[in-house]
Amino acid sequence: MLVLVAVAVAALVVQGRYGAERGAENRSLAAAEAFAHAPGTAAALRSADPTARLQPGAEAARRGSGVDFITVLDPNGVRLTDPRPELIGTVAEGVERAARGETFTETFRGDPTDAVRAVVPVRDSGGRVVGMVSAGIQFDTLGQVFDQQVPMMLAAAVGALALSTVGTALVSRRLRRQTHGLGPAEMTRMFEHHDAVLHAVREGVLIVGDGRLLLANDEARRLLNLPENADRRPVTELGLSPALTRLLGSAEPVSDVVLPAGERLLAVNTRLTEPYGGEPGLVATFRDTTELRALSGQAEVARGRLTLLYEAGVRIGTTLDIRRTAEELADVAVPRMADFVTVELLDSVLRGEEPTGAVRRMRRTALSESRAGHPLQPVGDLIQFVVADTPMVAALERGKAVRVADLTSAHDWRAHDPAGARQALEYGIHSLITVPLRARGVVLGMVNFWRGAGAPPFEEEDVAVAEELVARAAVAIDNARRYAREHTLAVTLQRSLLPRDVPEQDALEIAWRYLPAQAGVGGDWFDVIPLPGFRVALVVGDIVGHGLHAAVTMGRLRTAVLNFSSLDLPPDELLSHLDEMVMLLDAQTSSEGHSDGAPVTGATCLYAIYDPVAGRCTLSRAGHVAPAVVDPEGAVTFPDLPLSPPLGVGGHPFEAGELDLPEGSRLVLFTDGLIEDRGRDIDEGLRLLRAAVAGPDRTPEETCGTVMDTMLPGHPSDDVALLVARTRLLDSSRVAAWDVPFDVTAVSRVRAEVSRRLGDWGLEEPAFTTELVLSELLTNAIRYGAPPVHVRVMLGRTLVLEVSDGSNTSPRLRRAATTDEGGRGLFLVSQFADRWGTRYVAKGKVIWAELTLGRAPEPDPTVLMDELAW
Repeated sequence: MLVLVAVAVAALVVQGRYGAERGAENRSLAAAEAFAHAPGTAAALRSADPTARLQPGAEAARRGSGVDFITVLDPNGVRLTDPRPELIGTVAEGVERAARGETFTETFRGDPTDAVRAVVPVRDSGGRVVGMVSAGIQFDTLGQVFDQQVPMMLAAAVGALALSTVGTALVSRRLRRQTHGLGPAEMTRMFEHHDAVLHAVREGVLIVGDGRLLLANDEARRLLNLPENADRRPVTELGLSPALTRLLGSAEPVSDVVLPAGERLLAVNTRLTEPYGGEPGLVATFRDTTELRALSGQAEVARGRLTLLYEAGVRIGTTLDIRRTAEELADVAVPRMADFVTVELLDSVLRGEEPTGAVRRMRRTALSESRAGHPLQPVGDLIQFVVADTPMVAALERGKAVRVADLTSAHDWRAHDPAGARQALEYGIHSLITVPLRARGVVLGMVNFWRGAGAPPFEEEDVAVAEELVARAAVAIDNARRYAREHTLAVTLQRSLLPRDVPEQDALEIAWRYLPAQAGVGGDWFDVIPLPGFRVALVVGDIVGHGLHAAVTMGRLRTAVLNFSSLDLPPDELLSHLDEMVMLLDAQTSSEGHSDGAPVTGATCLYAIYDPVAGRCTLSRAGHVAPAVVDPEGAVTFPDLPLSPPLGVGGHPFEAGELDLPEGSRLVLFTDGLIEDRGRDIDEGLRLLRAAVAGPDRTPEETCGTVMDTMLPGHPSDDVALLVARTRLLDSSRVAAWDVPFDVTAVSRVRAEVSRRLGDWGLEEPAFTTELVLSELLTNAIRYGAPPVHVRVMLGRTLVLEVSDGSNTSPRLRRAATTDEGGRGLFLVSQFADRWGTRYVAKGKVIWAELTLGRAPEPDPTVLMDELAW
């Protein structure tokens, strides 16, 4: 009781203090948020004298809310108001998170006083943090409130302890008087023993005193066939045998004396009761042994069979390997079930395919033997069943086991292979059980159990054991076959869906690794997609789950990303389209009722676009882990990029973040299988990854090798996709740009400047084609677009022309009629450029065209002349 009361008081104290602190946090947060969001707070912070405007209101709010202080801070943490005027102008500690826009509560210890406080940022209409409001309650105030509750708690505890002690003493005294000094445990134990002796044990019990029967349990009445009124009658009047009557009347203890009682044989034990208290008497116990000896041999055999079946359940099917499962079946049965066991399987089953109808041609897959030198065919041989009336063929046709107790008289078996049968009989093999190996009603193979010299012939009970063994193995083999088929299909599919190699491009030096999980195929994928203007898109994604469905889903999403990237969408817009597609796929799967189609929702993806001209990378992620960035000096950071929900959740906008990457920086993209494992959490994984990728002057290939060796020395439990890209910058001397007046007459001037720049680059040969394409694009932008107009020419492994304007109208290629005066510009561009297209930017659009150096395009002269004939 003392311990319980002490624990209760301690719990109340802790709960009271915890409740006081949580209440103080909630009250402080409510006061801080109310003042921070009050009309005029943000405006007062931007006024010339915020202290004069905010101090009266802050004090009034403090008194009204019941907190000890409400302090207004500027974005640098300087106090603008405070209940203690001498603190105005000083800097508050620990408010940096609120300055970054985060609301938080904490237990603060430091100057000017220890307190529970809440800090709330104040934002203007544009969402910028213009100040902070801190409100809190001092620890001294909390202690006063809590101290008022402690006496009441202690008084209640003392009263409860006193009442419990008095009540316990009175009840204990009364009970001991009733039980002659025995406690509850002794009384309970005595009752349980008494009840077990009389009713629970399966032995007869008699208590005899002064020659009379004092007590007999139910089992004794049944074994001795005692009359209903046997209690208190002399033993000589109970109708027992003379030997048993004499034994019960004697005062000599005996052990395991077997005496007849009617048609039963009873093992009798007697003991005197006098040394153990009570009146002098005799206790006799009886155990029926009539059937014990007859059943002991059968029980031993049955126990052995059950043990064999239990071991078979544990040892068969430990792997999803077909051959290994067949070997486990043979090993379990030898030598306890048979001297030799052979397992034959169809070739189609061994290949993981569906079983064929040619069940009379099988391949010996496993053979287990108790002794060497036998004449049975070895593993790998083709076994054919050509004689129609052999035991094997009969078992296949009936679909159940066939037993041949004596092979010497089995002429059909001997006719199948006379020479082999003669060798087997001479070796001593004399008995056979053959069982078809079936699963889902289809034959997978055949199992033969053989016994040799020194072993008894198979009995009918052995057939049931053999069928049970084979049935368990058949399920395991069929599961292994189906797993092998699905695994092969999934691996083949995934290999065909993943990129074979990264495409050639100038912006990034790239290396990658993909490592499947222990469970086989998964849904992790990556991609490298060249974009116009020498930009490159990097993609890493992760599908929930493993197996064929995950591989198919990965292929669908990868194809969708490739298609969306051809539209040259920003990362956030591309993920928005991908999110809509995932929701549509899930809706179709749900409406069509595909029970085997797992939802795609929950898949993650990171999409990044790197521009080698600006050295900038734009990234957007849907539930995916952020990449690691290694600067040229080898320092590693994990940038804080906007995180959107996984694909398929819907209802949330996708955001993009930007990173400025100096030349030589490494961008490390990966899936969560790299950093998260059963043996470590994400924080530890990120720490290991930071150490693995750190260091300057390392190529992407070296980085990939170090990461895989350091973090995944064994086979991972989840798929891992790793993509490392080292940035390059396009030489500024190979980029030229012009701002073009919104006037058609400026086209010729810009064309001439571009021609001179091509001459500086040594590109006189494609100059005419370039001028033609540029003229058409620039004229189109001035006629149908909006200012400002900008031209950019970039030289890499190809020549790229970009014409941007402020209009969002998308140009399209069409066939102009012979009477039209225009409409042929984009047709000419498509004929002379290798590729061209449009991408949209924040303000307007960019029309681009790409020309391959060293190879002049060959437009269709007939179509070209038809277009120009007007």
